[in-house]
Amino acid sequence: MIERFGELRNTALLVSMFVIAGCGGGDGGGGGASAGAADAAPAESPVDAATAGNVAGMVTFSGTAPMMAEINMNSEAVCAAKHSTTPTEESFVGGENGGLANVFVYVKQGLESLTFPTPASAVVLNQDGCTYRPHVLGVQVGQDITIRNSDGLLHNINASPTENRPFNVSQPVNMETNRSFSTAEVMVPVRCDVHGWMSSWIGVVDHPYFTVSGPDGSVALDGLPPGDYVIEAWHEQFGTMTSNVTVATGETAEISFEFTEAMAGASVPMGEPIDLLHPDGHRTVDH
Repeated sequence: MIERFGELRNTALLVSMFVIAGCGGGDGGGGGASAGAADAAPAESPVDAATAGNVAGMVTFSGTAPMMAEINMNSEAVCAAKHSTTPTEESFVGGENGGLANVFVYVKQGLESLTFPTPASAVVLNQDGCTYRPHVLGVQVGQDITIRNSDGLLHNINASPTENRPFNVSQPVNMETNRSFSTAEVMVPVRCDVHGWMSSWIGVVDHPYFTVSGPDGSVALDGLPPGDYVIEAWHEQFGTMTSNVTVATGETAEISFEFTEAMAGASVPMGEPIDLLHPDGHRTVDH
């Protein structure tokens, strides 16, 4: 009887091992792709610098510039002390010769067949003087954003995307936190629930060809593979514009975007509606 029980036990063990192996308990070789292979990242597409070209140009505004309301920071003396002049809203920042700042410019079409590495370095979004710095920024999918609190008081970061997972976290004095986005999205609105006038915008793309116009409205996209592209410019008040360009080896294609007074209030691509408290005390919901 004991010998028979031993035979049955050995048989059961062999059957169990066979079932486990058949259900994928081993490496699973031969019989379809493994989970690791299925989840493997696509091969990156190196850009040959010897054949690359560039895009450069200007973003301008024509018409009567909107007046930006002053921000009363009397309730936050720590922040008020960091400003040499009375701070104002930043939804419109015009420069000399009609230049328009804080416009997110990126390649919208033309790179679909290429894959680019995620940058190892983080982009910094700083809260300084109860103001987000920068007001508009770009980041690649998967790239870290280091959100920093340089003020001696409590802040809050409330990001409201539609394609990515939102986040809403408190940030005590001098604290840093890291976040990233998994899907391309233009744009992601960010606000501070503690200080209703604070807002920022993040453009998330799956390639490195993006920029934000400077104070003079200038923009540049360097090192593009030769080809045809659609370039889009996004502004939080005036909406979007596109331009078709052809990039040739060793050459710089010129682009220009002119936003006008008549475009104010245009439909602006962004995330979930955000409730903004303006300096004069009234509230609006931006879509």
